[in-house]
Amino acid sequence: MMLSLLSVLLAAAPGGDLVAIRVKRAETVAHGVIEHALILIEDGKIIEIGEDLPVERGIPVLERPDWVAMPGLIDAHTRIGLERSPGRGFEPQARPNVEIDPQSELWPELLELGVTTLGVYPDGGGIPGQAIVLQPYGDTLAEMLVAEPAYLKIFLQANASSKKALRDAFQKVDEYQDKVAKEREKWDKEQEKKKKPAKAPAKKEDEKKEEPPKEEKKAGTAAESALAQDDKKDEKKDEASGFVPSVPDEKVKPFYDLRQKTLTAMMSIRKAADYLHLLDVIDKEKDLQWFLQFGLFDDGDLYEIVAKIGEKKLLVVTVPEITLQTNSLRERNIPAELVRAGAKLALTPRFDGPAAFKDWLPDVGRLIGQGLPREAALAAVTLEGARALGLEKSLGSLEKDKTANIVFWSGDPFEPSSREAAVMLAGK
Repeated sequence: MMLSLLSVLLAAAPGGDLVAIRVKRAETVAHGVIEHALILIEDGKIIEIGEDLPVERGIPVLERPDWVAMPGLIDAHTRIGLERSPGRGFEPQARPNVEIDPQSELWPELLELGVTTLGVYPDGGGIPGQAIVLQPYGDTLAEMLVAEPAYLKIFLQANASSKKALRDAFQKVDEYQDKVAKEREKWDKEQEKKKKPAKAPAKKEDEKKEEPPKEEKKAGTAAESALAQDDKKDEKKDEASGFVPSVPDEKVKPFYDLRQKTLTAMMSIRKAADYLHLLDVIDKEKDLQWFLQFGLFDDGDLYEIVAKIGEKKLLVVTVPEITLQTNSLRERNIPAELVRAGAKLALTPRFDGPAAFKDWLPDVGRLIGQGLPREAALAAVTLEGARALGLEKSLGSLEKDKTANIVFWSGDPFEPSSREAAVMLAGK
């Protein structure tokens, strides 16, 4: 029954018409809290949001003075509902599309919990492939698919083979770029040859004496003129098309895309030494866009590199766990430590299962109770997850021109007593 109120309202409004929802409070994430907020929605987008905005006559308004609105929850790193796959060592071109079952009962369950966006990645170690972005709604994969690819997942460990795999991948890009440079050089030379006028062959004495009939001469001149025009057309076509480089190997292209900044890397590590070795490998890749992902365990030592991560203002995707420092009973709230150090934080459920998704916000609420700033916690389950997926311009906050993915709560989203009142997905 959660969706019934919005369903009735939106069913009554013709497609494309404005719909207004007035709530007690809107947690915008990007611009703080708006009390007595009115949200105007049209064609799946938020077209205006503000405090006590006037509403023109004729626009349907849903008055819910007890609701609290926030952006839809975004899990940027999940394989929920998918089975374990054979271990992949180096399959950077792989994507999990074929693993997705649009008819799974998990999707409506997640939507009811307020989850509107998922970053689903291929299984395996090493470099298993590229993640895709789904919404948990649709009869087909095409309807569920929001974007692809999202990021290239890379596991980096503090050992020679792991580092070599990544170095070799970028070496292949160097070889491809050298090949393209040679192709370009050859193409440029060919263009120069085309620009030089061809010398007319010298006429023989006999040919000079023999004059063709007047009519045949006219016909020949017309034919030569037509051929010349065709040649000019071909030259213009070549100039217009420009140089076309050869296509890189499918396993090379993801790393080429990383260098071109059309793809981002999620660097997954488990311990502090992994991070230091990662920096050693990618030191020369100055323009590489990347962020970190790691789990949190009692035997971990990641607290040792929190300051280094903060210095780089890195985005970190992790889980809402309080851990014990190694060989002690000291509790560490590493997510809060990361935020205080200057890092950006995206939080996912503790594991890939419906129970963890149900406990997601209560788990984050416990981090808030132990020092994680509330505004950072709110961004960690919305806007920063969108950033990890490369979709922060369209998802993750309640702002004008962003997709209308909204969860409506009966109270504070982080309070265990609060319940989802309704979910809006792309204005529906």
